Amino acid sequence: MSNVSIDHPVVIHDLTVAYRDKPVLWDIELSIPPGKLVAIIGPNGAGKSTLIKAVLGLVPTVAGTVSLFGGSYRERRQMIGYVPQRSSVDWDFPTHALDVVMMGTYGQLGWFKRPGKAQRELALRCLEQVGMADFANRQISQLSGGQQQRVFLARALAQDAQLYFMDEPFVGVDAVTERAIVNLLRDLRARGKTVVCVHHDLDSAPEYFDWLVLLNVRLIAAGPFETTFTSENLRKTYGGTMGAAIKHIEHFEEDRLAISVQADTKRPNGH
Repeated sequence: MSNVSIDHPVVIHDLTVAYRDKPVLWDIELSIPPGKLVAIIGPNGAGKSTLIKAVLGLVPTVAGTVSLFGGSYRERRQMIGYVPQRSSVDWDFPTHALDVVMMGTYGQLGWFKRPGKAQRELALRCLEQVGMADFANRQISQLSGGQQQRVFLARALAQDAQLYFMDEPFVGVDAVTERAIVNLLRDLRARGKTVVCVHHDLDSAPEYFDWLVLLNVRLIAAGPFETTFTSENLRKTYGGTMGAAIKHIEHFEEDRLAISVQADTKRPNGH
C-alpha cells in the first residue's frame, strides 16, 4: 500500500461511471490532502454528485478504485460523514430533530444498542452548534428548508467523522443558515477534518473553500484555489457558457495579483 493512500483521505484512481453506457465520469485520477475544505465545481451534468456517490459506493462503477484513508468505504465508514442533497430526503418521515441527530451516533454505538443519556447530550450539543437547540423536539417536517439542513449538519457532527462529504449544502438555504454552515466548515477544518462539498456558486467559492476540484465528466484541474481557480481552467470546465462568471474569475485573479504586489512593496528594499 503506497504512502499516498494513507496520507491522503481520498485517493481515486482511473474511476469511470456510466449510466446506460453513457459515461458520467471518465477516468478520474484525484488525491485530496487532509485538513482541507474542498469544493467540487462544474456545470450541470458534470458528474459532481455522482463523484461523491461513487466514492461512497452509492452508485456502481465501471472501472477504477477508491481509497479512503488507505481502505475501502466499508472498512472506513465510521470515519466518514455524508450530508446528501436536501431534495433527496423524505422530510415527511415522522421524527423529531433530536432523533435525526442521534442517528449520527449509531456508527460508534452499534445498530443494536439504544442511544442513551450520553448520545442524547451529544446530539443536543451538536444542535446547539448549528443554532437549532430550541427545535430539538420539533417534527422535522415542520422545519424550514434551512432548519432541516442544519439538523442534517448536526447529525454529521454527531458522527465525529474525519472526512465529510456534503452534496450542495448551501442550496436553498437562508443567509443565517449559510453563515452557520460556513462557520461549521471552518470549525471542522480547525479540528483537522477534511470536508468535500459539491458547490455551484463561483462567487462564494474562494471565500468558503481552500482547495478546488474542477469537473466536467473528466477531471479538468485540482489543487489549491490560488493556483487552480483561474479563468483558463474555468473556460476548460464550462466551455463557452461562462461569460459573466469569467469576469468574476478575472477580478479574483486581479485582486490576487494586487495583494501579491502589495506584499512585495512592503518588504524591505522591495526584496
